[in-house]
Amino acid sequence: MSDFLVRPAQALKGRLRVPGDKSMSHRAVMFASLAEGQSRISGFLPGEDTVATLNIFRQLGVQAEQQGDSLRIHGVGLHGLKGSGQPLDCGNSGTGMRLLAGLLAGQAFPSTLVGDASLMQRPMARIARPLQQMGAAIELGDADRPPITIQPVAALEGIEYTLPVASAQVKSAVLLAGLYARGETAVIEPRPTRDHTERMLQAFGCPVRVEGSRASLCAPDGLRAQDFTVPADVSSAAFWLVAASIIPGSDLWLEGVGVNPRRDGIIHLLRQMGADIEIHPRGEADAGEPVADLHVRHAPLQGIEVPQAWIANAIDEFPVWFVAAAFAEGESRLSGAEELRVKESDRLAVMARGLQAMGVELEEFEDGIRIAGGTSLQSATVDSAGDHRCAMAFAVAAMAASGGRVCDCDNVNTSYPGFVRQAQAVGATIEVQA
Repeated sequence: MSDFLVRPAQALKGRLRVPGDKSMSHRAVMFASLAEGQSRISGFLPGEDTVATLNIFRQLGVQAEQQGDSLRIHGVGLHGLKGSGQPLDCGNSGTGMRLLAGLLAGQAFPSTLVGDASLMQRPMARIARPLQQMGAAIELGDADRPPITIQPVAALEGIEYTLPVASAQVKSAVLLAGLYARGETAVIEPRPTRDHTERMLQAFGCPVRVEGSRASLCAPDGLRAQDFTVPADVSSAAFWLVAASIIPGSDLWLEGVGVNPRRDGIIHLLRQMGADIEIHPRGEADAGEPVADLHVRHAPLQGIEVPQAWIANAIDEFPVWFVAAAFAEGESRLSGAEELRVKESDRLAVMARGLQAMGVELEEFEDGIRIAGGTSLQSATVDSAGDHRCAMAFAVAAMAASGGRVCDCDNVNTSYPGFVRQAQAVGATIEVQA
């Protein structure tokens, strides 16, 4: 188990290209594996989560070569996967596990999905219920947690499913099962969530119909191989958007960031707080994903109340947004974000404990938090609970405060390999200590 030892940072300056988008990297591997022909993927995130997904498809008979952030995948077609007699290890990735549950529900072989200690504690009933309505034979472990055991069935049936809670992972799992279902499969969302699955399926040749809050498809004859570039991950860029905003004199350029309108909530939240963020569009990359360079400079921030409509579009970025709120003048409030309690950790509780240790006045609620900003943060030792996003958020807080130690940071490699190296490149001082 490694810790980050962080010293106070002076101005952060320079240009960064953060690693490729994690959500899109998972999906690119999945769809390229199910396509007919050879796909080349550049900008792939070579993190532990996405490599776990890649290794699962290798285990299922897909040939894939990786060199850094480049992949060449030899697709086997929608019905070309081969069963494995061993459990399929998703590592720390809830995205990988949930999407794979939908994809594997329609296969002609049994599968068992497992993960690391953290993932084995995460709830999976919301995935199992709609898939069972489609006729899938899925069993969960104790308390509706992994392992997920899937048995083959004669056929899946398309359904129209209304999500009880906005979740791109559940939506995607149902649509992926729909690739193997009879008739139309449709998902209706209570609020818009990230639409990478819909965009990428269309790029690989599967028509997806989107009408307002309803996305639907019918099982295609097949998917066609694509050459695909994964944009830089806005979730990783978020740490630098906040760091540059709260550290005086900072001036950073973040290159080639995906700015999908269903993923850019953190940019809107920070700009509403007064952040100086310029968006320089580059147009659309592959699969219709908008990409831009982001230019961020230090600016005083003001506390805000987070609009409910923006929560789903910023759900992964709230740990570092809490840090921005701690440095803003005035009070910030978030409610309706109970989803944060069932991520890689209980992110509301983990961030509240760590920020309180650094001297932040706050009040934690079941579905959110109130943060009284404007207090000078003090050096402290804080526990990330093995959550990669909490670890990096605390590192940003320590850079802008009096330094500090962040414990249990190994899982940063799941989403942002090279975080420490890139931090050092723009002027931060972070050491990794065992």
